[in-house]
Amino acid sequence: MSHIDELVAGASSSRSSRRRFLTATAAAGVAGAALPMFGSLGRLSAAAQDAARNSVVWVSPRGTLEVLDDYPYWVAKQFGYFGDIDTEILPAILESTSSAKNVVDGDADMSYVSPGVFTDAITQGLDLVSVFQMASYDVFDIALQKGNPEGIATLKDLEGKTVVLGDIGWAAIVDPMVVQAGGDPSKVNYVAAGSGWAQTLQAGQADAALSWEGLRAQWAATGLDFDYILGYEWSVFSGNSFQIRRSDFEDASLTDLYTNYLKGWVMGLQFGYLNPIAATQITMAAPEISAALNDTFQDKSVAVQSFLQLANCFRGDFANRNGGQWGWASVEGWQTFFDDSAKASGADAVDATKVIFNDYIAGANDFDAAQVEADAAGFELDPEFAAVAGSMASPEATPAG
Repeated sequence: MSHIDELVAGASSSRSSRRRFLTATAAAGVAGAALPMFGSLGRLSAAAQDAARNSVVWVSPRGTLEVLDDYPYWVAKQFGYFGDIDTEILPAILESTSSAKNVVDGDADMSYVSPGVFTDAITQGLDLVSVFQMASYDVFDIALQKGNPEGIATLKDLEGKTVVLGDIGWAAIVDPMVVQAGGDPSKVNYVAAGSGWAQTLQAGQADAALSWEGLRAQWAATGLDFDYILGYEWSVFSGNSFQIRRSDFEDASLTDLYTNYLKGWVMGLQFGYLNPIAATQITMAAPEISAALNDTFQDKSVAVQSFLQLANCFRGDFANRNGGQWGWASVEGWQTFFDDSAKASGADAVDATKVIFNDYIAGANDFDAAQVEADAAGFELDPEFAAVAGSMASPEATPAG
């Protein structure tokens, strides 16, 4: 899930002043790659600011779209689940709060940052609200050197250890998890290693690295072999959510637009739940990302494994999501996260009731379930994905990963 973001100039001063930040070059040569820029979002501002618009521009926090994480979008595009809404999906730069800033600046309409980065964005005055809880389970994992030579059993054991990140703003993701485990995040040493952060760990130049569901299967597919502490197995936190401008949320004329747009994502999620292999195939065939995904996932069973890791966190404990609603967020759960985040940063805790909303969720879940079921049941798999389906049906198959 999966599912990462950009930091606002430099994490809050209270966070920075009490933490020893190591540079990537100090850690090693293999991780010194510059952060990739995947294009400017400025050209989108006219559409994003059009008061009569029927468009939504969604921006990824990862610096790339070449992942399986956004499968509900590609499924919705395939089957026309967005209706007549003009949609666009774009990458931000690989820096923690960049996509949140794109929304505040009017260059995009919806961001997808993690709870930690969302908290940083709010603390720094970005007036966003969360309107769709994409990942119900915590998608974030801690990767460890194979064999776990440091004997790291919980995130409390990261005290005194070096943890490598893609961007230093990702410390806002790890810190509350360390607090949740009973540790002191000020004793964790972070390395900012850009796009080569996994290679830094693989080379033995750090003790642990941030990862997430879906990505760990993708890493395995490229030969990056680690042990893991899996967030969804122990953490009570949720994962990434969708955020929009507060001014848009308070504008009644945009309620139907956002509700119907999110309905498209809901239908894509439901399709993926009913037919995960078909959803994987659809995503890997999306023209914008097909070449890179098929290069990464030459073994399509690994692609499905990555998909299932993500889908597990997206659905979460579904029966307890307001009786079974995609996108529904637990305000109480969010308050737990905000409280732990405040303990880590020393800042005041965010009030969840002021930034976490479920107003669009009932409408987004009011979709044609029979149509989605028919689409999922009737989808014809390509031979290589049909072979994966056959292997998953065998008693020896263990696709969840």
